[in-house]
Amino acid sequence: MPLQGRSGNLLGAVACAAMLAYALYAEKVLGLAPCPLCMFQRVGVAAVGVVFALAALHGPGRAGARVYAVLLVLAAATTVAVAARHVYVQALPPGTVPACGATLDFLLEAFPLLEVIRKVMTGGGECARIDWRFVGLSMPAWVLIASTALGVYGAYVNSDRRMPR
Repeated sequence: MPLQGRSGNLLGAVACAAMLAYALYAEKVLGLAPCPLCMFQRVGVAAVGVVFALAALHGPGRAGARVYAVLLVLAAATTVAVAARHVYVQALPPGTVPACGATLDFLLEAFPLLEVIRKVMTGGGECARIDWRFVGLSMPAWVLIASTALGVYGAYVNSDRRMPR
């Protein structure tokens, strides 16, 4: 029987937790320091995971499932946008990437949140560096693929036709 409702949403939450666990492993064990765009992607994946977890705990009816589906698609689409921007910055030719800026911690202390988001989304030199690849794709490319899949999966698992009648 295909996954639906609570079990389907729980699987989505577990997938997000696994992605975040690997990001922490890559940082703490492999020594890959996350750039500001990486941190924003982590926040996005965490948001998708929280919505999946809430949907799993709540076990909503049809109307509630539609709300969760929309929230999942929005959170996943935001994460996809950040990851796509990161992939774009990594694809820029050498010499065209903006210089490295201040650290995310400093930006958060010195500027309002919307200004920090604007500065981070321009992507600095640290965001263009590719330290890790799997099957030829960088980590942001994999986040883009996984977030797209999670958004589609979340919409499917919470769609009307999937809910018990």
